[in-house]
Amino acid sequence: MALMNNYARLPVAFVRGEGAWLYDESGRKYLDALAGIAVCGLGHSHPAVTHALQAQASKLLHTSNLYEIPEQTALSDDLCRLSGLDAALFCNSGAEANEAAIKLARLHGHSRGIAEPKILVFTQSFHGRTLAALTATGNRKIQAGFAPLVPGFVRAPYGDLATVQGMLAADPEIVAVLVEPVQGEGGVRPAPVGFLHGLRKLCDQHEALLMCDEVQTGIGRTGHYFAFQHEKGLLPDVLCLAKGLGNGVPIGAIVARQAAADLFGPGKHGSTFGGGPLVCAAARAVLRTMEAEDIPTRAAAMGELLQNRLRERFSEHPAVEEVRGLGLMVGVVLRHEPQDFVRRALDAGVLLNVTAGRVIRLLPPLIFTSEQVDLLVDTLVGLLQEEA
Repeated sequence: MALMNNYARLPVAFVRGEGAWLYDESGRKYLDALAGIAVCGLGHSHPAVTHALQAQASKLLHTSNLYEIPEQTALSDDLCRLSGLDAALFCNSGAEANEAAIKLARLHGHSRGIAEPKILVFTQSFHGRTLAALTATGNRKIQAGFAPLVPGFVRAPYGDLATVQGMLAADPEIVAVLVEPVQGEGGVRPAPVGFLHGLRKLCDQHEALLMCDEVQTGIGRTGHYFAFQHEKGLLPDVLCLAKGLGNGVPIGAIVARQAAADLFGPGKHGSTFGGGPLVCAAARAVLRTMEAEDIPTRAAAMGELLQNRLRERFSEHPAVEEVRGLGLMVGVVLRHEPQDFVRRALDAGVLLNVTAGRVIRLLPPLIFTSEQVDLLVDTLVGLLQEEA
């Protein structure tokens, strides 16, 4: 095999998908409780996305951002309407979206006369594997071997407003706060209620940008189109998106308030492939379907059902510490690191993963049914009998 050894792949290859099910080369089916790591919110082979891709591919795949792209303009209008923000910029991944946000923050700092601006980030965060995004990430293990990292980041404990307040008051070079409303890779950790509003108030007091990394939480995953919308009346300055936006087609975006968006001008940032006709057509189909079928509300209901069923079944289980999450972003926190759990789940016909060492992370498609919730919970109960 001529592939680089970047991934500890499981011994299965999928050749077909339908809804929340994937099928391997032998025809065996698996319940997908990971959705391509929070990507395939509408499930696999969704007819609206398939049709949009086929129709656009038959007309035009690529022209570049040297020219107007009608599908991109329409998608930016959709995202601004749904988020309450003012302008969008497209790229190809979540890491690229976060990199663009980091560049905006530095431009913001320089516009204020700050020669070496800093961005405040959080412990246990994950923002991507490109160099600046990796530096922003609060995980020493994945940073190992890549020094020197990028200067200009300071870190606070996640959820600790008092520490953030003190850091902003003490250091005028902090020009932005980058935060996940729910930490995904960090163990499915929702921000404490009011934390984002507190950050918004502090950012306003110190002329800093509030930048929400919603690469994993965005596009209906938590029961709203965007997780920041769980705190009524809140608007970030910059919103970073990817994953669920394309339902499997690689697309990322930042959406921003006008004052932040205006920091970018021609030549300040760009992408050859970002926001091309094909991916924007797919993303528009995703958003149209979500609005027509009120998918975020369904995700909220199925997420509540899943969490309640898990809590009922594991309330006195010696291996389970807690169940936490928001919408269909759910973590089962174990007391100890499980042994070969992902492989055993695969053998049982369920796809999931373990993050932060001992958190079973569940990110099923947003079209999950109550019957699939029951099947998932029953499978987890069986698997965790061995962890007791």
